Amino acid sequence: MYRDGRGRWRKGLAALSLCITAGAAHAQSSVSLYGLADAFAGVVRTPGASGNTWQVGSGGLSTSYWGMSGAEDLGGGMKAIFTLESFYRIISGQLGAYNGQSFFGRRAFVGLSGPFGQLTLGRNDSLLFVSTLLFNPFGNSFVFSPIVVHSFLGSAMGAASVQSDTAIDDSIVYQTPEIGGLTGSLQYSNAGVAGHAGQANYSANVLYFAGPFSATAAVQSLHTASLFLNGATEQTAWLVGAAYRLQAVKLYLQYERVTNNNELTDDTVQVGASAQVGTGSILLSWAGTLRQPAQGADVRWSTVVLGYDYPLSKRTDVYAAWRYDTMTSVSSGNSLGAGIRMKF
Repeated sequence: MYRDGRGRWRKGLAALSLCITAGAAHAQSSVSLYGLADAFAGVVRTPGASGNTWQVGSGGLSTSYWGMSGAEDLGGGMKAIFTLESFYRIISGQLGAYNGQSFFGRRAFVGLSGPFGQLTLGRNDSLLFVSTLLFNPFGNSFVFSPIVVHSFLGSAMGAASVQSDTAIDDSIVYQTPEIGGLTGSLQYSNAGVAGHAGQANYSANVLYFAGPFSATAAVQSLHTASLFLNGATEQTAWLVGAAYRLQAVKLYLQYERVTNNNELTDDTVQVGASAQVGTGSILLSWAGTLRQPAQGADVRWSTVVLGYDYPLSKRTDVYAAWRYDTMTSVSSGNSLGAGIRMKF
């Protein structure tokens, strides 16, 4: 009797555990693991550099990263969502796109989505950066996209035009539902100092994708003094962009104006095109920046990039690109690289 009772108890416990496990699995979020690996080899010479730098580099067309995201169906069309994504440098295995970047530096947020749109809290994408990368043929490349390089990287001209990262810490983002191809987003960040005057940051963008025509407009207002490397304490950036597809050719146009409270102003224009030739694509982009400082002469920076991207499969492509820079009062830049990019 004792053995029989213990056997029944064990069978009952096993059945109960199975039910609990099945119920928990049904209620848990679905989680995906994904990422991208990108490396290139070539010679890089930026404007003002004393010579060529031969290198194997990370992230020629896209910065390498890995991430996980998940969603749980809450009923009524509402979901709980989360995303955690980390940059890495594939040539060295180092964490982050640059030294000192946080572990989940690409983005990290939790939120809700549903018929009302989407609300997320955490480290959210900069809305200005989203509009920038979507409307140029080289996307988010920090090596070969002229508009990204001009806007977000320092150079011989001085500090970067836009004094923010590609994602904003301590932020809340609301995104509207899509209506006729149109969506809008609002972002607020207090930089972790609640109620502190001069710390709040704001941004917004609208995106329109319908048929062959697409367009965007974005604004970003920064007041976090710790962010600035250009001597200012406040900055406002405006951007408008558009694209139009003509069969196998897609045309791009962007204009960005950045003003600072130290009277430093940058105006940047980007024009570009991508053309499908056979299986691959030819990419062409030019960006020009006029920097007007409070004191001293104006500085002009021009960058043109020609590239070719060839898919080996749905997840893997190889590419090559040539970049040429000219800048007021410094030597020109001349860079050439070829690489491989794999999504997983």
